[in-house]
Amino acid sequence: MDADPGPTEKKGQPGLVSAALSGLCPRCRARTLFSAPAALADECRACGLDLRALERGGRFVGIVTMLLALALIMAALGADEWLRPPLWASFLFWGPVTVGSVIFALRFYKTMWVYHQYEERQP
Repeated sequence: MDADPGPTEKKGQPGLVSAALSGLCPRCRARTLFSAPAALADECRACGLDLRALERGGRFVGIVTMLLALALIMAALGADEWLRPPLWASFLFWGPVTVGSVIFALRFYKTMWVYHQYEERQP
């Protein structure tokens, strides 16, 4: 059984969003890509793929986070101007939305980068 499909074989492979949400390894598709909500594991526990070697784009995570923060601030200011919610309601809504958005964005970015690097290194 070949656990390492070639780069031209895309049959049955998940999309980036489902791979990011599930934390799927690019080689074996096990749920071992992340060791914490937004932190990559050192290696895949199922197949032994060195994930740290594939994650060379970590320096751009700050840019992704700043762009997301800008979008969230603009959305919060627009919602505040339009709806005029009390301060406690804003905190109650925007706190979890911000945390969830940052975690999802980091997971998506890191998954995209690891999958890209994995496909680049395949013969």
